[in-house]
Amino acid sequence: MRPFVIPLVTFWLSLVSALTYHGVDFSSLLLLESTTDIRYTASSTAAPQRFEQILYDYGVNLARIRIWTTGTYNLNYGLELAKRAKAVGMDLLVDLHYSDTWADPGQQAIPFGWPTDLEGLVPQVYNYTYELVREFDAQGTPIQFIQIGNEINDGPFWPTGQISVNGFNGASQLLHAGALAVRTASPSTKIIVHLASGWDKDDISWFYSGIFASETKEGLGGGLTLSDVDVLGFSFYPYYGTGATLSNLNSSMDYIDIMLVETGWPASCDTTATLLSEPTIPADIKGQITWIEEIAAILNSVNLQYSDKALGIVYWEAGWTANPTLDSPCPDVILVTSNGVARESMTVFSGM
Repeated sequence: MRPFVIPLVTFWLSLVSALTYHGVDFSSLLLLESTTDIRYTASSTAAPQRFEQILYDYGVNLARIRIWTTGTYNLNYGLELAKRAKAVGMDLLVDLHYSDTWADPGQQAIPFGWPTDLEGLVPQVYNYTYELVREFDAQGTPIQFIQIGNEINDGPFWPTGQISVNGFNGASQLLHAGALAVRTASPSTKIIVHLASGWDKDDISWFYSGIFASETKEGLGGGLTLSDVDVLGFSFYPYYGTGATLSNLNSSMDYIDIMLVETGWPASCDTTATLLSEPTIPADIKGQITWIEEIAAILNSVNLQYSDKALGIVYWEAGWTANPTLDSPCPDVILVTSNGVARESMTVFSGM
């Protein structure tokens, strides 16, 4: 059963509240353009346009860009994509993986050549983060939001910062180093700590009950403090576990400023083989709209109680035509066709 009254109040909430940020992660765009002949269009009859322009015209005002320490999504790649996002009027959310490859709940590898002991890794994290933030500023694309890690439920930089191995202290110091670097390089940039399980209140509570230092220590070597963090970021997907319900999401929204920095819903899926967390929402384009609308209703209901606490929603990799599964169990989770034509579900951003 879906949660209590949220579907009944969606329209009313849209009249009295609106989310500030309507986001899409389109980090794969430059890679797609260099390796495929994809041409995006706003409709089946429209002329081709750059994807970021189509997104902006549909109501997207926040670009989420992942950064690896090397490899495909390196700093130069991120800087180029940032220029294009800013050129159409979007704000930036930079997602630091702090790794040479994907960082997620199953892997958080220390970059090759970086120190592996805590004493060496802490200043490395500070210096890397500081220089990266300054690079974005220097080219005229200042960062509005920055994630100091991606889905770090068990800490960043394994095994040094892995909470299940070494406790909270190392992870807390490493995150503080990243936060301190951002505060020094760009005091106006908002810092996000990102966890994978936005619907799991127990997991969220466990993390935040341990990650903050009991004593404040100035400079490097201190632990993460409440003042280091501006926004709590969460992932929320329906196909990685049936616990990711709208009701559970609603129950976990009692923290400081929050943003759903990753979500998605299948345009098609065999729901007999893959159980979705909200089985009454269809696995189709209409279902994509419903999923986002109901998340937005939950966040807007939070904002009715606490002004501007819930900041927005980011759809993950809405246009990755070369990987439409988005590594989910469903064959198609994106918001465009295989030919790059925007689906009806793209209209959801203008109504959040």
